[in-house]
Amino acid sequence: MKLLAHVVERPSAFDSPANYIGEREFPGWYCVLTRNRDSGVLAESNFRSALRGLGGESDTVAVHRFGHWACGWWEALAVLEGTPAYTQALALTEKLEDYPVVDEEDLSTLERETADTIWRDCYSVKERINYIREHGAEFEFRDYADMRGCVRGDYFAGYASELCE
Repeated sequence: MKLLAHVVERPSAFDSPANYIGEREFPGWYCVLTRNRDSGVLAESNFRSALRGLGGESDTVAVHRFGHWACGWWEALAVLEGTPAYTQALALTEKLEDYPVVDEEDLSTLERETADTIWRDCYSVKERINYIREHGAEFEFRDYADMRGCVRGDYFAGYASELCE
């Protein structure tokens, strides 16, 4: 884990400390994960799962929020050094080095919710029908009513991870 002060100083390769006018001192705080307005499903799931696993915000676990010139905003999940939350966060970041998912069930749930929203809000009925025709192997309808509900946009009945990429 990096010191939060170092992450805040340069959150991306395109940033410069000269562009930042906010707080720069976060003594003892270490960054576990970050997310921003444009984060994908995996980053969102990992962030919320890690926060939940660390017991939520407290005196030793915090979400620091920042505005950003390119992505609008970003947040850093941070823990205070020398606390049980810090020890948990170290174990979590080591686990993430081997496998990039904090909680498989949460990721699956978020993928499903995101796919349903995209399917409902971003595709017209005609586009849904065309998608189903082009990706027929991804769909397994129980019956005609199931297919009709999917076409109407009530839910996405295909592979959620494909629609959320």
